[in-house]
Amino acid sequence: MTRTQGTLIAAAVALSAAVLSAGGQHPQQEPPSPQPQQQPAPAPPARPAPPAQAPSFRVGVELVSMNVTVTDAANRYVTDLEENDFQVYEDGVKQDVTLFNRTNLPIALAMLLDTSASMEARLPVAQEAAIGFARRLRPQDLAEVIDFDSRVVILAPFTSKAADLEQAIRRTSAGGSTSMYNAIYIALKDLKKIVATNADEIRRQAIVVLSDGEDTSSLLPFEEVLDLAKRSETAIYAIGLRSNEGGSFGNKGFKEAEFVLRQLTQQTGGRAFFPTQVTELNTIYSQISDELSSQYTVGYTPRNPKRDGAWRRVVVQTTRPGTATRTKQGYFGPTK
Repeated sequence: MTRTQGTLIAAAVALSAAVLSAGGQHPQQEPPSPQPQQQPAPAPPARPAPPAQAPSFRVGVELVSMNVTVTDAANRYVTDLEENDFQVYEDGVKQDVTLFNRTNLPIALAMLLDTSASMEARLPVAQEAAIGFARRLRPQDLAEVIDFDSRVVILAPFTSKAADLEQAIRRTSAGGSTSMYNAIYIALKDLKKIVATNADEIRRQAIVVLSDGEDTSSLLPFEEVLDLAKRSETAIYAIGLRSNEGGSFGNKGFKEAEFVLRQLTQQTGGRAFFPTQVTELNTIYSQISDELSSQYTVGYTPRNPKRDGAWRRVVVQTTRPGTATRTKQGYFGPTK
């Protein structure tokens, strides 16, 4: 990023003023920064037991870990692979897999709902689909509900109570413009605060965002939000609801919105959906739920000793014929 530090701080201050929590308080947000996060000291060496390692990318930590989705030729999830079925490459160099876990880990999830004026006619159906998704969460999972139009509002902070999530979703109403980038930024920052204090609290992190159009009113540009997403531990799933009536996801607006959503999902190992009918939302939310419960955690200690903070490309493959893998596309190396 080429923005100056002063511009970044000003944007973050303005963004914080645009965000409201369910209780009417402004959540404290850190200013966006294009620089990699620096940890005060390296973490301890990887332990033999996979649950002892967090399933995530972390800057400055020797172990690189990622969540991997594997599908067959019929796009069904493959869940019976073993550690020696995976091959990992960093910048083209094969790595030794030192962490493997196919346990169905708990989830920390941010549900983002577009409530701009263009969603008014379809919002009731979208609400019911999101509620159905929330009901599929398990007692050990955590989720929050964020709606966005001209503002970003945290309607329900992280909770394991489906009833609280449902109540928050039902409180949404349509009006205003679309500040999707602001909402994703807030969700990424909130998920960063979910820190495991023991192996039982390790969670896979995800954002599921539903929108029917391009961003029109965010304070932060897409490039900064994408950079933050690439530095995060979060997979982003996007539902871009097309309009058959020439709405903002129709022609010109759709092209830019589709590009944005595909970039966010591809870089973080998530997935993008572009339905034309709001009635498809139930099926899509079910697919996302199934995917989150069908992933592997695969990790390795990088052979590259450099601490230059550079982007490192990661590719994960399996030895089983006819399978395809999807995961985060890389990470930023440590700096010290």
